[in-house]
Amino acid sequence: MQIDKVNIYQVLLPFTADFTHSLRKRSSVKNIVAEVIAEQGKIKGYGEGAPRSYVTGESQESSAQTIKHFVEKNSFPWNLNDILQVLDFIESLSNGKEHNSAICAIETAILDALGKQQHRYITQYFPNDFYTGNVYYGATIPLDNKERITEICRLIKKMKINKLRIKMGQNYLQNKEIFETVYSVFGYNCDLRVDINGTGDREQVLKQFQLIDKYRVKVVEQPVMPDDPDIAYFAEMIQNSGIILMADESACSIGDVKRILKQGYYKMVNVRLSKCGGFRKSLRIIDYLRQNKVPFQIGCHLGESGILSAAGRALCLLCKDALYYDGSYDEFLLKENITKENVSFGLGGKAGPLPGPGLGVEINMQNLKQLSDPAETITILRP
Repeated sequence: MQIDKVNIYQVLLPFTADFTHSLRKRSSVKNIVAEVIAEQGKIKGYGEGAPRSYVTGESQESSAQTIKHFVEKNSFPWNLNDILQVLDFIESLSNGKEHNSAICAIETAILDALGKQQHRYITQYFPNDFYTGNVYYGATIPLDNKERITEICRLIKKMKINKLRIKMGQNYLQNKEIFETVYSVFGYNCDLRVDINGTGDREQVLKQFQLIDKYRVKVVEQPVMPDDPDIAYFAEMIQNSGIILMADESACSIGDVKRILKQGYYKMVNVRLSKCGGFRKSLRIIDYLRQNKVPFQIGCHLGESGILSAAGRALCLLCKDALYYDGSYDEFLLKENITKENVSFGLGGKAGPLPGPGLGVEINMQNLKQLSDPAETITILRP
């Protein structure tokens, strides 16, 4: 297969309503989409990255320029015939976290094109030792007012989902109201995780811990920013209560994961495709966690389009041993999507492989162009 050109789009994805977590309030997100065009336009592959400055230090603009730089490298597989070429190309790129959303986007686009050319679903390019035919997603509850939290909880309960991830902020009374609202709908008949998004100081986390303990939370995600000296104190307090402390922003690369496991504070890791640099790098992290018998979940970024949701679905299906799955929120979050398909989970959070080769989705080119600025689109032609 001969790749003719690569396009890089900077997209703005609007939400159906504002979504708030402790770091910011969002009504939309800025992502990047890589488009690989091959065989004179007969084959098109797509990948997406979710650059977040507070996670990997990337911006939408820097990620787009990074992809351009990667495509212009001599190792880019313009003549693509085998999965090993993709893996070798990814191995030639950064091992840190500073380009992970860019790597995720271009790797997925190449894999999608290769899968379409070879009529293979993307999971077939990776080891299937932990493959499963279906996964069951959980649901996320944002920081919001009581009325909206109640509405969201009732919808979640109607869909027969009881694995919940609650976004917590710095306001104790607001957090207390959220927990009370969730409890009023579910009682204790739910599996609770909380995400503090790394913004708490010692005093705040201690106060929030009263709620965490009272409502039988099982997992606490990244209560402080990476390298915060208070992590040792929080780790001991949380683990003494039988709660699992999960790393997120602290675990973006295999080097990060090796370091935090050596420190011993975190006992679980949140793996997200864009945060961790795509399939190759994410699966390397997961294999290392498996070898060290450390549990993990497959997570997502707020505001993934159907492209990244489809990629996340494939990663989930390759990991039947993950404790939790988050993602495929398209129908519930996005006002406009880039894929023609609705990549959302069904009743009970159930979701299986998507039909079709590659990622299993088709792109709505009209939406992709409407959601991106043509002046910012980058095109790299075959040399």
